[in-house]
Amino acid sequence: MKIILQREVEKLGAPGDVVDVADGYARNYLIPRGMAAPALKGAVRHAERLRRAHEQRVTRGRDEAQALADRLTALPIRMKAKAGEEGRLFGSITVSDVAGELERVAGDAIDRKRIHLPEPIRSVGSHEVVVHLHPDVNASVTVEVVAQ
Repeated sequence: MKIILQREVEKLGAPGDVVDVADGYARNYLIPRGMAAPALKGAVRHAERLRRAHEQRVTRGRDEAQALADRLTALPIRMKAKAGEEGRLFGSITVSDVAGELERVAGDAIDRKRIHLPEPIRSVGSHEVVVHLHPDVNASVTVEVVAQ
């Protein structure tokens, strides 16, 4: 059965795609959940509008993420922490601390789950932190930790 996807369906397609699936899968799962509609004559034009709107949303999201990534890489991130004589911190700087500082400096809320820090920062100096903003856009931010 030919259907037009209304939403993105994993391993099947994006909104506006016309795909051929098993009759039972379409009738019993996709159509009742609003994920697809039967591909009738007038629905093809609707599918084209859905596809264009989806592409515009994706492009706009990528552009916004790229602008934020450019802003984040240009901003200096300096964090103060208590440290010992040899430059080891008494505590550690975690992803939550980095997210709070990025939000304070950049002005945009960044989810801590999007920040990739292999392990908490436990020493004074410069550390690279990767922020995953979009499937196509990553920002590399340098966090400089200085002793108080």
